Amino acid sequence: MVRHVIVWTLKEEFVGDEKAKIIAEIKEGLEALKGVIPGLVEIKVNTIGLASSNSDLMLDSLFENEDALKGYSVHPAHVSVADGKVRPFIKTRSCFDYEV
Repeated sequence: MVRHVIVWTLKEEFVGDEKAKIIAEIKEGLEALKGVIPGLVEIKVNTIGLASSNSDLMLDSLFENEDALKGYSVHPAHVSVADGKVRPFIKTRSCFDYEV
């Protein structure tokens, strides 16, 4: 199994209700990929961090293996969400993948 974790910070121009809407749409879009992408075992977007957090949201996902993770990255359903709901709004992205 491979765990895929991403932490994002939105661009500073997004605040208040607009920021909350963007975060909700990212969560909805990514979590809807469960059952659509082969080898994706679980996917959760965490949007409520503690006050000590310095990012806006975190993706925590689990794949059957590294090949499934590679397939996810190019799968049309994932690319559509990433290009339409994530990338246009993101200032920074950090990723950590590891075997479990």
